[in-house]
Amino acid sequence: MKIIHTGDWHIGKIVNEYHMTKDQEYILDQFLHIVCEEKPQAVIIAGDIYDRSVAPVEAVELLDKILAKIVLEHGIPVLAVAGNHDSPERLNFGSGILKTKGLYIEGVLKKDATKITLNDEYGPVNFYLLPYADAVVVRDVFEDPGIRSQQDAMKAIIERIGAAMDKDERNIMITHGYVRGSEEPETSESERPLSIGGTDMVSYELFNDFCYTALGHLHSPQRAGNENIRYSGSLMKYSFSEVKQKKGVNIINIDEKGVSDIAFRELVPMRDMRIIRGELKHLTDPAVYNAANREDYIKAILTDKGELLDPMRKLKSVYPNVMLLEVEDRGSKGDYFLSAKTSRSKSKLELFSEFYKYINDTELAQESSGVLAKIIEEVEKRGEDREAN
Repeated sequence: MKIIHTGDWHIGKIVNEYHMTKDQEYILDQFLHIVCEEKPQAVIIAGDIYDRSVAPVEAVELLDKILAKIVLEHGIPVLAVAGNHDSPERLNFGSGILKTKGLYIEGVLKKDATKITLNDEYGPVNFYLLPYADAVVVRDVFEDPGIRSQQDAMKAIIERIGAAMDKDERNIMITHGYVRGSEEPETSESERPLSIGGTDMVSYELFNDFCYTALGHLHSPQRAGNENIRYSGSLMKYSFSEVKQKKGVNIINIDEKGVSDIAFRELVPMRDMRIIRGELKHLTDPAVYNAANREDYIKAILTDKGELLDPMRKLKSVYPNVMLLEVEDRGSKGDYFLSAKTSRSKSKLELFSEFYKYINDTELAQESSGVLAKIIEEVEKRGEDREAN
């Protein structure tokens, strides 16, 4: 059985005041192309289908279009769970009707996890659909006051599944959360924290009885503890902390014993996210901006030493999708101290030149020094004239 594992679509997301729906439509059309090419027996969506609980109309329409093509046109079952960004109740609406068409969506946590069984030439493959639920919700559903953390919650859920699970069959977990392996996971700024203080973390050992665990929540494609516990990552970059990440989907092949192969298919966005750094004149040089896609989403870090006149407008004239602009801080060395004795022994021009070098790590240009000397001379002369009158 071939399975495509994806997640964290965040349809309807707004990044730095830019609506991403058109970009998401572009990438989801590319995803559809991969689905048609790979011809899987199932598609997994591991949560955060929408970016917020009440999704905008265009986001709902886009999801409807994509799922209709996968399930109705191509006849491929889709198994999806709610993430922490989704509304469990809204996502769960109509699930009883939809499953008759091959669309299995689990939005609300139940004490007995939903199990969907699909068959291949080797027999049944069992998919357990486990939507995201906070520990407080799990405590209430399981009526267990001892559940205090996500680890406690997941342990209780897995133990109940395990009590009825045939471990000789191939079992796949689909869930959404922060699963930690032996290595520190790669996180992103666009991931909404599940809790504070580390109580959101779940140990990967809890999933040892599953031949594959399809995870959502972390936006970087990565494994969690072992090869068969994986995040597919988000479809697109949603913050500048993700600029170095490759985005795509996991292709999993299951044989009679379990996972035989896992491959990663990369997705290429309509507009990438990039960080550019340098002086304004350099960044607006045609030789620089024509070397890459000018339509990309840009964070610009300017290193100019002097004052800049309307730098955002000048950047947008060549990079129309500049999202963020930062000016490198050259005044972060702390306070500049000058004793009264030192100040009396030096001229105003010398004092200013020293301060300029301290702030900018470079000498005041001779031309600028000449202009400043004239200004100081003129100001002092006006002061003398005022005293004489």
